[in-house]
Amino acid sequence: MQVKKVVAALGATAAMMTGIVVGSSSAHAAPACPDLYVVAIPGTWETGQNKPPGPGMLSGVTNGLPGNTDVDYVTYAATAFPWEGDVYGNSKKQAVAAARGLISAKLAACGNTKAALVGYSQGADAAGDLAAEIGTGISVIPQDRIAVVGLISDPRRSPTDIQVGPYAAGAGAGGARPGGFGWLQDRTRTICAVDDLYCATATDDFVTRFAGFLAQSSDANPANLWRYQLEAAAIMNDLMAHGGVPTLQSQLTDAANQKRAKDLENFYRSQAHTLYGSYSVGGGHTAITWMHNWIAQHA
Repeated sequence: MQVKKVVAALGATAAMMTGIVVGSSSAHAAPACPDLYVVAIPGTWETGQNKPPGPGMLSGVTNGLPGNTDVDYVTYAATAFPWEGDVYGNSKKQAVAAARGLISAKLAACGNTKAALVGYSQGADAAGDLAAEIGTGISVIPQDRIAVVGLISDPRRSPTDIQVGPYAAGAGAGGARPGGFGWLQDRTRTICAVDDLYCATATDDFVTRFAGFLAQSSDANPANLWRYQLEAAAIMNDLMAHGGVPTLQSQLTDAANQKRAKDLENFYRSQAHTLYGSYSVGGGHTAITWMHNWIAQHA
């Protein structure tokens, strides 16, 4: 019975980032060719197929930006469980495609405009993947047209990403992006609360890491096979360095499963994933006010 509870809890952890992109909505009236075009991807349950983005985590980031800034929010299913929408990998692929389309169209129409990407939770996952695509040169969007990228609770956070605020150990539950952000590394900032398990999974928590990998690879896209192989190899290499299969087996005992279920329960109750509006990153700023000011500085 305890094993079933743990599997369900891990499923919730891995599926928190699931969603289907269906469109976008403008956050406010703005000039056709702004100096800075911001594309924001909200988090789980903050939007939906028939629900435009409401006052969510990123509203404090995008509200009140300079008048020469235009903001669009990506609308998508933003579900937490597979039965609420498409599988995670496929939905994220659609999210990336929608954000890519918005930015490509705006930059093609406005030769002097630069773009910014910002995302929270599963939105940070999609925004980060697009940033990595652009920064490593495999996107149609030129990297020199991207001003900044801001990620809050990125499920694919890498220990090498430039982090703002208190140091969060570990990495995202979905595993780091192969190749990182490339040329956009110096323009990308990530914020992760130290107790947020979505972006701060312990390196030696192999059960959660495998669950995150399965969620990330669920789109079954042959074009991404090379990436899945690298990500799986990274987990296996770390596992071998920490004792191999016996270590994994020790994390699947009844006692370990009970502890994991309790830890996840405590995490959900702590609301660490949803308190970025009050989470201090130093200098009198919360995660939200810091991200707002940083983007505003590049407008």
